[in-house]
Amino acid sequence: MPKQVDYEGRRRRIAEAVCLLADEHGPEGVSMRDVAARAQVSLGAVQRCFRSKGEMLLFAVDHVGERITERVRTRLAASPAQSAATALGHAADEIALLREEHRAEARIWLAFLAQAAVSEPLAGPLRTSYAALSDLLARLITEAADSGPADEGSTPPDPRQEACTLLALADGLTAHVLIGHVTAEEAEEVLHTHLAGLWERLGTTRPRRTA
Repeated sequence: MPKQVDYEGRRRRIAEAVCLLADEHGPEGVSMRDVAARAQVSLGAVQRCFRSKGEMLLFAVDHVGERITERVRTRLAASPAQSAATALGHAADEIALLREEHRAEARIWLAFLAQAAVSEPLAGPLRTSYAALSDLLARLITEAADSGPADEGSTPPDPRQEACTLLALADGLTAHVLIGHVTAEEAEEVLHTHLAGLWERLGTTRPRRTA
């Protein structure tokens, strides 16, 4: 009986190898042969999963973006009774990749981001990932605004604009931590100060910070 091959599992395994090599050498330094060696599969196995290096990199970008988005959703699902403001804080924490255990993932994400600036094929998946995160943040911001007391004399913040600002802040803080401009603790303080200002504009109660 022919051996059944888990192609999706193999593709994810290869994507992990791509990420490890991209962390060490940058996306431009990744070769299919090196990926095969790191994933402990044959070069032919890699070529059966991906027709080219470009296709392999695109899948790896998607893989990283989905991993971050899924981690955010998992953390939110773990506490369904939490307020929208608390959920927004948790989501921002995950997206910023400030914790030590996410440092390698942060380097990989920013490496792909830098390469995507000069590669439209890579930029596409990143736009998709950012769109998914932006939709999630905008939904949480809208829910937080709806849960706060109405203030007839003020204009509520635009959820899309606030989500865009929060994503840009998270990326900037990630980069500053990676180069040692600020510590992770200082970056977290900046992020939560920004969120406190957002909660004030939304007219909602500032939630207690949690680890």
